[in-house]
Amino acid sequence: MRVTAKSDYALRALIEMASREGGSAGSAVSAEELGRAQGIPHGFLQAILADLRKAGIVTSQRGPAGGWRLARRADEVSVADVARAVDGPLVSVHGLRPEAVTYNEHAEVLQHVWIAARDSLREVLEQVSIGQLADRALPEEVTVRTAREEAWQSH
Repeated sequence: MRVTAKSDYALRALIEMASREGGSAGSAVSAEELGRAQGIPHGFLQAILADLRKAGIVTSQRGPAGGWRLARRADEVSVADVARAVDGPLVSVHGLRPEAVTYNEHAEVLQHVWIAARDSLREVLEQVSIGQLADRALPEEVTVRTAREEAWQSH
């Protein structure tokens, strides 16, 4: 998996919203303010917020007290939800979902690798919520993985 700028920015904007709201549907925050707080280019952030609105993750309000807020509780939105909303499927092969890819008999085992990779990503990304990120309290299953020295080494 390659984490795109879109996913990273979307998550940072949502963490910022949740931190300000205390995890509930609090007051709206402007895109300008979100962008400033997280160092996200305004035009890019607007497009990301539009994708998140389409996915039902955020809602917007016009007017002097307008801005953006979470459409659901922060603990109901996973990192996987956000990644899918802005970038599509967690794992794709030539733009297809792993189960839709076909290979000849010599390479068909490769499909199993892609499906296993997706399953592994889901194990982490679906259990971490925006609320947990805003509270800086990751699930134990995630902290156990990051406690391993090998996890921090690039290969």
